Amino acid sequence: MKTNKLRTIVVDDSSLQRIAVSKLINAQPNLELVEEYKNGMEAYKNVEKNQIDLIFLDVEMPILNGFEFIESLSNKPQIILITGKPDYAVKAFDYDVTDYLLKPITKSRFDDAVRKAVLNSAKLTSAAADEAHIYVNSNLKKVKVVISSIKWIEGLGDYIKLVTDDTNILVLSTMKAFIEKLPQDKFLRIHKSYIVNLEKVEKFSSALVEVSGQKIPLSRYKKLQLEEALLSTEQQN
Repeated sequence: MKTNKLRTIVVDDSSLQRIAVSKLINAQPNLELVEEYKNGMEAYKNVEKNQIDLIFLDVEMPILNGFEFIESLSNKPQIILITGKPDYAVKAFDYDVTDYLLKPITKSRFDDAVRKAVLNSAKLTSAAADEAHIYVNSNLKKVKVVISSIKWIEGLGDYIKLVTDDTNILVLSTMKAFIEKLPQDKFLRIHKSYIVNLEKVEKFSSALVEVSGQKIPLSRYKKLQLEEALLSTEQQN
């Protein structure tokens, strides 16, 4: 599965522990080490300004302990807590952390925690994509359309018909104008009168594409482009 690397920082007052965790991060293909910080105040100033996906955070630190640091964040990324005391485990999950690592950290346990973080990130990304939407004008009303629900779009002269999972929506628009509103990696114009959602394509031949059991004409000049687009979609997923 293709994934984007999670932008990661380490916050720990122990230089030896920072080195050890950073080494584990650098060996992980799903993580990108952005910075190391020796206390919560130092990290706070930078986390709020930069896009950080994951923090490996020591619990016991001067100035701000790990829990106080979490409470200070207005936009909390995923947190993996690190401590030498198992007593903090229950409290850790009250803060909705991704995982909790006891020192000394083993590679296998570290990798398990990273897998949880990667899975959580994929779920969040998928949920955001599912909720991505546009508004269209139909019957003198603004209608919200969730992009992932569109199966295909059919050109009907001055109008287009959006065929979604739930309904059909008639919109005054050209095919060319409408496809510009859609994610280019998710939709392809396969015929002068049809645009399909690549993730809804079930099978295709040299002349037809099947979406939800419906056969849609495929221009012979678009077959190779369709194959490449579907391959790219499969790799992203």
